[in-house]
Amino acid sequence: FLYFIGNPSKSSSREKQNTMAKGKSSAAKGSNKRIKKLLTTNASGVTKGAIKRLARRAGVKRISALTYEEVRGSIKSFAESTIQDATAYTESAKRKTVTAGDIVNALKKKGKMIYGYA
Repeated sequence: FLYFIGNPSKSSSREKQNTMAKGKSSAAKGSNKRIKKLLTTNASGVTKGAIKRLARRAGVKRISALTYEEVRGSIKSFAESTIQDATAYTESAKRKTVTAGDIVNALKKKGKMIYGYA
């Protein structure tokens, strides 16, 4: 017969606790590098339904199939020019962060006033 002094299950769990590190395991810490996503145009993220809703708000009844790509292109060009102007405001202020005020000023420059942000 074997007699154990104390509970053998507790001693084995203490050994496991001493060998295991707290937090993430070594496999999860840094062995897997992040994979960069390929850059795609975000204008294609403007769905057909979103364009339809904008057109309905403007009073349009029917939309041609070729209109969707044209609208995506105009949204992309508008966003690019607005971001370019906002970045110019940021750089002239010697900052690295584009603020809401920079966007408001860029839109004001284009003649599209927006209220409530700056």
